[in-house]
Amino acid sequence: MKIIADDKIPFLKGVFEDICEIEYWPGAEIDKSKLQNADALITRTRTKCNVDSLEGTQVKMIASATIGFDHIDTSYCEANGIKWTNSPGCNAESVKQYIASVFGMLVIERGWILQGKKIAVVGVGNVGQRVAVLAEAIGMEVYRVDPPRSRKEQTEKFYALDEIISEMDIVTFHTPLNRDGDDKTFHLCDERLLSKMKESTVVVNSSRGEVINGDDLKVALMEGVIDGAVLDVWENEPELDKQLLNKVWLSTPHIAGYSQDGKANGTMMSVQAISKQFSLGLDNWTPSDLPEPKNSFISIDCQYLSDEQVLANAFISTYKIKEDDIRLRMNIKEFEKQRGNYPIRREFRAFEIELIRGTDSQVHLLEKFGFKNVSKSY
Repeated sequence: MKIIADDKIPFLKGVFEDICEIEYWPGAEIDKSKLQNADALITRTRTKCNVDSLEGTQVKMIASATIGFDHIDTSYCEANGIKWTNSPGCNAESVKQYIASVFGMLVIERGWILQGKKIAVVGVGNVGQRVAVLAEAIGMEVYRVDPPRSRKEQTEKFYALDEIISEMDIVTFHTPLNRDGDDKTFHLCDERLLSKMKESTVVVNSSRGEVINGDDLKVALMEGVIDGAVLDVWENEPELDKQLLNKVWLSTPHIAGYSQDGKANGTMMSVQAISKQFSLGLDNWTPSDLPEPKNSFISIDCQYLSDEQVLANAFISTYKIKEDDIRLRMNIKEFEKQRGNYPIRREFRAFEIELIRGTDSQVHLLEKFGFKNVSKSY
């Protein structure tokens, strides 16, 4: 058996080598010639899995170590007997951490008080639900927007985006990319939607770049229609619109889900899926020895800080979003390189926090957000 794999998928090398033949290639270089004699493909979003790359090959299965699967022509695969899987929810906690850092920056850099602010969470799947719960725990008013779920469920309250958009302080997108149909998300956020927002609104996109019309967003930012934007994903990646980049408040190179924990989950789900399909004996394989964060101990002097400011400092200390923003602005042409060589980032549970002059309620507050080892001192 032969497997072709994206060479940037972490924790994968050494897993299959004793069982079958495996070759590693940069995702963008994986094409029909590489797949000619392959039985399976383990991929990320940079490999286009369609008729051009698959026709005439013997590929029987594609496992994507990502939550998104718009790089896979699922109709072609299903019509030609090619099984495919993605990794739903693998990096949900990582994206939640990314959004938490955005919240922290709103508090620390922009002086926001988040409690009572209104936020629209557009797309309430594995990621969006975690973001909604995070925002609720902070004390924000959360408006869940998810038409497919709204049609199917009666247990959760969902809102129509057009009906609430004019009241929102934050709009954050966590949808898949659907280019057509009743639940089309391609250019969901365009001039029409942006024009309905308050001037103080901040728009965040960590889903797919094409969910926002970049040209319309650029104009809205230039004309002061909205206050700011945070973009992790972009139209035409990796070729970014430099004018748009210069106008957004925070910019990152499609790494919201790039915690080591999230990557490990995606690899685990892909390995197990391939194993089950081909009976390789790795059905329960999990990555081990995740690298520790560079600074796993966080100390926060709480004497003159509000609870929100304590939270904001904790969030930003686990993930310094500003560092990614600066790196991208300084080297816009290295978008792919920055993704491929992304620094180690771990999620909340990997950190120990000491609250100097903190309170029991602040300790409990941080524990509620997923920090496992929180203490206070004087």
